[in-house]
Amino acid sequence: MYYIGLDIGSSSVKVALVNAATGENILSLNEPQNEMEIFAAQSGWAEQNPNMWWEYVCKAIKRVIIETNVDASKISGIGISYQMHGLVIVDKDGSPLRKSIIWCDSRAVKIGENAHKGLGEDFCSEHLLNSPGNFTASKLKWVKDNEPEIYNKIHKYMLPGDYIAYKLTGAITTTKNGLSEGILWDYKNDALAESLLFFYGIDKDLTPTIVENFTNQGVTTEKAFQETGIPAGVPITYRAGDQPNNALSLNIFNHGEVAATGGTSGVVYAVTNKLKSKEASRINHFTHVNYTKDNTTVGKLLCINGCGIMYRWLKDNIGIDSYEAMNTKAAEAPIGSDGVTIIPFGNGAERMLDNKNVGAHFLNFNLNLHSNAHLCRATLEGIAFAFVYGMEILKNDNAEINVIRAGNDNLFRAEIFSNTVATLIGHEIEIYNTTGAVGAARAAGLTDGDFEKFGANITKNDHVMTFMPLENKTPYLEAYENWKKELEIILKHK
Repeated sequence: MYYIGLDIGSSSVKVALVNAATGENILSLNEPQNEMEIFAAQSGWAEQNPNMWWEYVCKAIKRVIIETNVDASKISGIGISYQMHGLVIVDKDGSPLRKSIIWCDSRAVKIGENAHKGLGEDFCSEHLLNSPGNFTASKLKWVKDNEPEIYNKIHKYMLPGDYIAYKLTGAITTTKNGLSEGILWDYKNDALAESLLFFYGIDKDLTPTIVENFTNQGVTTEKAFQETGIPAGVPITYRAGDQPNNALSLNIFNHGEVAATGGTSGVVYAVTNKLKSKEASRINHFTHVNYTKDNTTVGKLLCINGCGIMYRWLKDNIGIDSYEAMNTKAAEAPIGSDGVTIIPFGNGAERMLDNKNVGAHFLNFNLNLHSNAHLCRATLEGIAFAFVYGMEILKNDNAEINVIRAGNDNLFRAEIFSNTVATLIGHEIEIYNTTGAVGAARAAGLTDGDFEKFGANITKNDHVMTFMPLENKTPYLEAYENWKKELEIILKHK
């Protein structure tokens, strides 16, 4: 038997087929080969056609079935991961009324800020664990205010993963996870955030039926079979946004476990069982994939915009043609880079810095002493220090860090980077070779609730290496303290 996993990104759709018994990844692929188009009618806008996602879902699933030559009748479950915070609105026929306003669209920032003030910061922290921000609920309010003729035709609103589930099953549903990602979940009342909808003047009946994860959320239709090749009657049993799903893919389920990603931007996702926050504006909070009324696991998500993009910029401008060569060059410089300090925040406003746009800074570079080796190391260290700085914010906001797990396809492959983070945090970093689509496929089998077996299969199939904290912590601490001093000087002038 097999499980299919879908990962609906903004650049491509990824599909994975795994062995249902062992969790082994049989084949993963993505469509299209180039990145999907993002429409930007105005500066700061970002939209995609939901039917474009569906088109590539169908192509990718058909490819997986053909290239593996599996008997499609043996596909027994489907899991879905998707880009978070997007808005899809449909009419009574289930047809999208407009392009989806996706995660990186910033048009609703002011709407969310006004709601934070109008509802009150204490209320938002206690009930929503977040500022309403530039998330799905605020985007829906933007449609109401700016496109009333479209808003009046809305039958239901959905998140991107909900739309793909609808196309597969014909049923319009959502999850607590999805609602929390849109800041539409009231944690104190363990219910839909009706207070926010009322504040926005949005009819709560536009909300789809809520289904639970790791249960039958609907089965594939004959129409879906004709379009994808998955036989009718196969259940969807799991869906979650990409960051909670990334944590699941790394066997992150319990208080004190942390998933980290170091791509173009960086993410630290710490699972906690404490439903309170004093950092509703700097940290996002979402119900984790295994959240229930009795098991209140919440993911505290801290985003670092200036992350891998800094290292990529350096590669593109320093005359070194690969990250591996940069890592080798960086090892020629000592810990602390002989005083060179790089502040990597050059990718827009940083939420963890109270939404200040501090820019990237190259500091203390001596033309008679320093070389490109120092630049490479100082960049890796600067990004690592940004991660540690963010983790300190998390730890001061009811998060514990007992273990960190990360994927094998990002900055955590760099020994200098991972050693720096592990040593300063004082915890090991486990590296795994997995993807969101593989994790979603495996999660389709979690209807038995056997999380221990699920985690054991991940360790067996995916564990690559573990970085341990180094014994001599002193030079790392000195370099980090120097970095923080430089950052604090910059922040004082912003």
